Amino acid sequence: MHIKLKRSPGIYLAGFMGSGKSTVGLALANHLGWDFIDIDKNIEAHEGETIPSIFDTRGEAEFRRIESEAIRRQVRMIERGIPTVVALGGGAFVEPGNYELIENHGVTVWIDCSLEEVQRRLVGHEQERPNARDPVRFKLLYDARRAGYGRADFRVDGDCDPTATVSAILSLPLWK
Repeated sequence: MHIKLKRSPGIYLAGFMGSGKSTVGLALANHLGWDFIDIDKNIEAHEGETIPSIFDTRGEAEFRRIESEAIRRQVRMIERGIPTVVALGGGAFVEPGNYELIENHGVTVWIDCSLEEVQRRLVGHEQERPNARDPVRFKLLYDARRAGYGRADFRVDGDCDPTATVSAILSLPLWK
């Protein structure tokens, strides 16, 4: 098993919105018998408000602060030895400070999904995703975040079905 996982049993899934982090994360956690946390769902439960509502009423800066605190809470649980798969929000991994928060508390996996596949998956759900409402900004954001996602410990293809992505993660050298 990868030394980072031995010290701190957390797997953090990073990637652009629509890349499958939540679906893959839940399936991976079920396969491993680990806990699963979707940071966005955790924020909504903690705040009693949807992500789009937080963006609209409090702004993105406040959402990012709330998101960092949610990640910090999860890292503390993982530090206590609770094996957990964490689906990060699309911008969480590239937000200053968050990478540093998780880099030594488990393993990071980038689910790399093409822009075309992400757009296909999000058709009809753009209003639920504040950063997907403007197609031009959406593409610029996609391009801008790729370098940040590239800092992950591992990368897997996310254009395939979730079962294949889980298999790719289970095939990574982190388990040896």
